[in-house]
Amino acid sequence: MDRLAQLDKQYLWHPFTPMKLWLEDEPVVIDRGEGVYLIDTQGNRYIDGVSSLWCNVHGHNHPVINSHITRQLEKISHSTLLGLASGPSIELAEKLANLAPEGLNRVFYSDAGATSVEIGIKIAFQYWRIKGQSRRQKFVALKQSYHGDTMGSVSIGGIETFHKIFGPMTFAALFAESPHPYRYSGTVDECRESALADMRRILEEHGNEVAAIVVEPLVQGAAGLIVHPAGYLAGVRKLADEFGVLLVVDEVATGFGKTGTIFAHEREGVKPDIFCVAKGLTGGYLPLAATIVSDEVFEPFTGEPLSDTTFYHGHTYTGNALACAAALGCLEVFEKENTLAGLGERISLIEKYLEKMKGFNNVGNVRHCGLMAGVELVEDKDTQANFDSGMRLGANICQVLRSKGVMMRPLGDVLVIMPPLAIPVEVLDDMLETVCEVVSSYFA
Repeated sequence: MDRLAQLDKQYLWHPFTPMKLWLEDEPVVIDRGEGVYLIDTQGNRYIDGVSSLWCNVHGHNHPVINSHITRQLEKISHSTLLGLASGPSIELAEKLANLAPEGLNRVFYSDAGATSVEIGIKIAFQYWRIKGQSRRQKFVALKQSYHGDTMGSVSIGGIETFHKIFGPMTFAALFAESPHPYRYSGTVDECRESALADMRRILEEHGNEVAAIVVEPLVQGAAGLIVHPAGYLAGVRKLADEFGVLLVVDEVATGFGKTGTIFAHEREGVKPDIFCVAKGLTGGYLPLAATIVSDEVFEPFTGEPLSDTTFYHGHTYTGNALACAAALGCLEVFEKENTLAGLGERISLIEKYLEKMKGFNNVGNVRHCGLMAGVELVEDKDTQANFDSGMRLGANICQVLRSKGVMMRPLGDVLVIMPPLAIPVEVLDDMLETVCEVVSSYFA
């Protein structure tokens, strides 16, 4: 074990990691990145099959993004947005507003997906206070949802494993059924309508108390890549309008091309009142998030300074100049390399291999939306019964993949395939072939 690996085990506490297992194993220490490859301190190369936790878009060490950061570094790395303005944050806000649906023109920056959602729900809460509807304090989210780990975003999270220990610290949210077509006995359309009916039931019972509905659009990521039936998001938008509540769309995982369009809500023609982005915003370079708000939601916050219309929230590094420069570089690459136009071939390749894996022993449901794909490992293919979680099959298979030069991270026993958008087709082909070989042979 090299020196850095030893020091890691001595001093670091890793996120979402059972530290007992970590300390018993030998860590991989990443030294550098080249395109879609990660290279460790031993010189081993790995395809970045999970895009460095769903955030890398155009590959590592991209010259355009590098140059944007370098140019900004030679000017200033950071200045506060509290009482001052900053060029990169202004330019980026304009570009984000132009990408957003018409009428969503206000951008509030933060540092991570969780904080962008936290800001979104605080804005929704205060919006109704300013409007004189102080009863609207509740939030509706989906079962198995994940929105981050600050206390507000934890409160609207529906994955018990992540949040149950913090229950006494959270506020009570209302949880609607998740449209989970793989576990539903009826048709996909019936699954969608059943989930929407449950959302309607909650709004009928609590409508005048609800501030906002918060959803991950099209795909619930941390739940195991649950892909919603077509039309579900549009149906939620209609319910929000009918009952007069705000719609907050969490695009942290789905934004910036991963579903095939720049934002997932585009695919159903939905206009959120508030939507949240992070991860791919900077191309996977630097921490930056944004909460993008409609003019209608923003307007009540423009009252007199000593009234309750000021939004008292912020972060020291809000709108950090280097991070905003990286994001401007990321968006420039989308335009220069016509990234979205090249996704069709990659999506078709993923579909081909998913179809192949459907026939494997102990592979249950496989699903995808754009470049976001999940392969579910099951003990019984007929009943879709899961393995005992203590077996850690997903993690074990990812360990085998690592030895073959593919870096992936599972969600329980769901193998997550989510490479950078810019992965060359031939590299994606090699990666998916390796995944197929490992999964097939593991259960042979």
